[in-house]
Amino acid sequence: MTEPLVARMRDFGTTIFAEMSALALESGSINLGQGFPDTDGPASMLDFAVQAITSGGNQYPPGPGTIELRRAVSGHHADHYGLSYDPAGEILVTVGATEAIAASVLALCEPGDEVIAFEPYYDSYAASIALAHAKLVPVTMRPVAGRFTFDPGELRAAVTPRTRAILVNSPHNPTGTVFTRAELTVIAELCQERDVVAITDEVYEHLTFDGVEHIPLATLPGMRERTLMISSAGKTFSVTGWKTGWVCAPAPLVTAVQTVKQFLTFTASGPWQLAVAYALRHQLDWVSALCSGLQDRRDRLMEGLAAAGFGVLKPSGTYFVQTDIRPLGFSDGLELTRRLPELAGVVAIPTQVFYHSPERGRHFVRFAFCKREHVIDEAVARLKRLSH
Repeated sequence: MTEPLVARMRDFGTTIFAEMSALALESGSINLGQGFPDTDGPASMLDFAVQAITSGGNQYPPGPGTIELRRAVSGHHADHYGLSYDPAGEILVTVGATEAIAASVLALCEPGDEVIAFEPYYDSYAASIALAHAKLVPVTMRPVAGRFTFDPGELRAAVTPRTRAILVNSPHNPTGTVFTRAELTVIAELCQERDVVAITDEVYEHLTFDGVEHIPLATLPGMRERTLMISSAGKTFSVTGWKTGWVCAPAPLVTAVQTVKQFLTFTASGPWQLAVAYALRHQLDWVSALCSGLQDRRDRLMEGLAAAGFGVLKPSGTYFVQTDIRPLGFSDGLELTRRLPELAGVVAIPTQVFYHSPERGRHFVRFAFCKREHVIDEAVARLKRLSH
């Protein structure tokens, strides 16, 4: 029998997250690899979801999403960013941001079109682009003055007549960078100059630290009309399993994405949509407390990683700390992460898997700090073994 999987997807087998999570279970290690919290979201939101289930909200919600959630997203964006989106035609609810990104790429890209993404990038980006028969064009982010950023000249050189979209993830997974207004201005000016659409992944929009501001690209002059702004409830409210996301964009772009999305999942998550609508209106103080706690856990983990001998880069957002493993005498993150359970009883993710050319990120390893304080503290205690 010939290979059953289509050629364009053969590079996308078992994910590194599945491999490392299995290794954590097998070895009894602390899992600081996959980025999901080990505590639930606000109790009143969970209660609202239960109430939605028991009161009959269990059939198909409307294809664009419940009007309650679309109105809540519209109000949120107006209140926080001064962006006005019409719930009736400019907001589409999706099965998490992952579906929103995939449906956007599939809706906008013809075979052979190019999509620019900043590497290291979330692994679904490359898969979505491959599904669309499009070509991923990476622009590499590198540490400069303690944070990852991109070279504007390299970004400009990456744009060709075939460039259809730029995927912009800020706050950025896996580096923790929050793009500055100056960095976003470079992207915005290039999009307008070359008639390119922006697809923005903003799932960590509320999880920034040290007073760093998240600035949506759509708020910059000339960008609302050419930006698909994507976010979700998973990271904001610590309910990653609810897979409830949304796309905000001008009506023609939303219609294009919905045309694809209706044949992927049609619709989903009716009770969760109602609970998320409630949370967007009433639980953002809870999110602020979550963010404060995450900053504390970030600092605990960073201190422990530095004490263990890692080179540590300070993230301004997300769940993740990037480390340079070369001070420990290692040069291959995949090799180290496969040995780390034996060496220290901890699991992490080799950052090289998030690069188009893995060699560029071979010496980086990502650790997640979205875990309870005692888990972080135990992981830090175990990591001390590396410094002996």
